[in-house]
Amino acid sequence: MDNHATTRVDPRVVEAMLPFLTEQYGNAGSITHSLGTSALDEVDRARASIAAAIGARPREIVFTSGATESNNLAIFGAVNGVRSRSKHIISIATEHRAVLDPLKELRSRGCDVTLLPVAQVGSPQAGIVDVQQLAEALRENTSFVSVMLANNEIGAIHPIAQIGRICREHGVPLHCDATQAVGRLPLNVDELGVDLLSFSAHKIHGPKGVGALFVRCRDAQTRLIPQILGGGQERGLRSGTLNVPGIVGFAKALELCTDGIEVEESRLRDLRTSLCRRLMASIEEVFLNGPTLDVPALRLANNLNLCFAGVDGDVLMMNLKGVAVSSGAACSTSNPELSHVLRAIGLRDDQVQGSLRFGLGRFNTMDDVSIVAELVTEAVCKSRRIATCG
Repeated sequence: MDNHATTRVDPRVVEAMLPFLTEQYGNAGSITHSLGTSALDEVDRARASIAAAIGARPREIVFTSGATESNNLAIFGAVNGVRSRSKHIISIATEHRAVLDPLKELRSRGCDVTLLPVAQVGSPQAGIVDVQQLAEALRENTSFVSVMLANNEIGAIHPIAQIGRICREHGVPLHCDATQAVGRLPLNVDELGVDLLSFSAHKIHGPKGVGALFVRCRDAQTRLIPQILGGGQERGLRSGTLNVPGIVGFAKALELCTDGIEVEESRLRDLRTSLCRRLMASIEEVFLNGPTLDVPALRLANNLNLCFAGVDGDVLMMNLKGVAVSSGAACSTSNPELSHVLRAIGLRDDQVQGSLRFGLGRFNTMDDVSIVAELVTEAVCKSRRIATCG
């Protein structure tokens, strides 16, 4: 139940990758012999397949090690490509750290960064940016806008197509972190109006360690400066030996997602809604974090984020044996802060600490939902008893 963090690799993806780990192990850059040219042919096929899935051209796909690198290449590459000394960047407060941290670094280098707020808890659109507010934030020196398509914690889907039209009218490049959306939502880069779009394989039942950045070539509004040098691969935008097995697996994973995407979206929505209803029926004081579940266009079908009043999320997860979920409190040695996303939609610290994120995936069933609902109910009751005794 933690498929926003990562997903199980589909066996069909593994099967597609295996030959390129053993018999066909060539370097796609070694084009003086058949092993290398064979690998390059497979990369070209995968690139064309991935491009078609998002309405792009093959040459507009740049392979990376994952969405974090794609985001860094998009942000640093585009902003560094702006010749003006005065640079203004717009993003939103609920972005992933792979966007917020590069923006923090750019701010330390003298860039002016505006982080827009989102709708607050209680609103059906909680977590979604106001398009008009974004339009009003644009300035003459705005050089870059970055808004995610779907949030990784609360599933909020932002109106990227509207934002894209506004950015194009003002001649401002738009980057979109679509890591949680590609393969889960039907999308087309032209319809969205984005200039740069980041995504990754391991969120869609593909392998870890491979991702992509869509870089618009048609009517491009951005000049991208490479961040990794040494070899000139990927049209010079991202040097390094191509991960052929990963790229092949990436293409297969996305192909499996796009085939019947509406059917799978409906199935996951049914599972998610059933889980929410069961938990709210069996546990008192449970509250939904993020957009309403009643409007499909506002929220990812597989996302559920709930606040269990009077419960510490870490204690709750300790009592959830055999269930993989994420706490609203991202407590780890590398990032001890409470969820900036839940804080940004107006939750108090105790509410953030009592929140859990459920991310359903391809291999979840209604039986899983029944089992998890029962286990979470038991764990919440136990956690509340411990809190009361303490």
